[in-house]
Amino acid sequence: MARPVILCSGQWADVPFENLCEKVKSFGYEGIEIACAGDHLDLKKAATDPKYAEERKNILKNHGFKVWVIATQMIGQCVSDAEDPRLNVVAPSALAGKPEEIRKWAIQEMKYAAAAAKNLGAKTVTGVIGSPLFTYWYGQPQTTEQMIADAYAQVLKHWNPIFDEFDKNGIKFAVEVKPGGIAFDYYSADRFLKELKSRKNLGFCFNPSSLFWQGITPHLFIRDFQSRIFHVHMKDAAVTLDGRSGLLGSFLPFGDVKRAWNFRSLGHGDIDFESIIRELNAINYKNILSVDWEDQCMNRDVGAKEACDFMKNVNFSPSDSVSDEAQTEHRAAKAD
Repeated sequence: MARPVILCSGQWADVPFENLCEKVKSFGYEGIEIACAGDHLDLKKAATDPKYAEERKNILKNHGFKVWVIATQMIGQCVSDAEDPRLNVVAPSALAGKPEEIRKWAIQEMKYAAAAAKNLGAKTVTGVIGSPLFTYWYGQPQTTEQMIADAYAQVLKHWNPIFDEFDKNGIKFAVEVKPGGIAFDYYSADRFLKELKSRKNLGFCFNPSSLFWQGITPHLFIRDFQSRIFHVHMKDAAVTLDGRSGLLGSFLPFGDVKRAWNFRSLGHGDIDFESIIRELNAINYKNILSVDWEDQCMNRDVGAKEACDFMKNVNFSPSDSVSDEAQTEHRAAKAD
């Protein structure tokens, strides 16, 4: 098998961390992408308390795992979003209704994430950036270039001090490209990189699912941004346009069969994972593959185990020879 396969813990935030490790081991995975949710990981403690960091590592070690990567998606969303009451459920309850206090909390948490990763032995933190601009995506009334430039300036103001901490600790930050963030599709991701071009520890967490339902061919994102693919999430999605539903979701909840698209367990959607693996082989990606499981119509434990088997089957290694050259060498050897 070409690369280790691990599971993101976010969908099991209600399961105590040690119990989850037992589950994940039984499913066949080789590790966990630890989400900062439930009791799985406290960023401040992991950054400031060596005993806590060692305890987390020992729990993983007892199950044959090590710390691969930390996931901070929901916290990162709070850093640069416009005022949004939905963020109240992410931040501590005492901060509810105080958007600037939530932002300050999130910035500090993300700074802790860099030190936490170093203390735990992880090389990468995944997350999202958030966006003060995303509600303007439709462009009517007009979204001016000045508004867009101002939004990027605001993001840089919030995130550069965080990225300084990642640089200081030698940790990579992998941005997940998805709607809701300032880097949400191909061209917005390209602009995001250009705005932050001097950051060598800043790259992408490739996740095909959110690209796919927007109409982007996922493996081409790998090809064009290959030097910035720091981490890979494996997540499936299905587009089921039926003449009534639209890609914007109609405010229908995830899992509703009337939606035009839904996330699905690996192998149950429409994404071409073989092309993704071939592209990862072509860029010599040797890092882990992290199953970001989500399917509101399937039992999560059954789905996660099945997804592990699916991923291991499709996760083939690149060729170690060129067939024509091998035949030529064989003939030459026989002739000798």
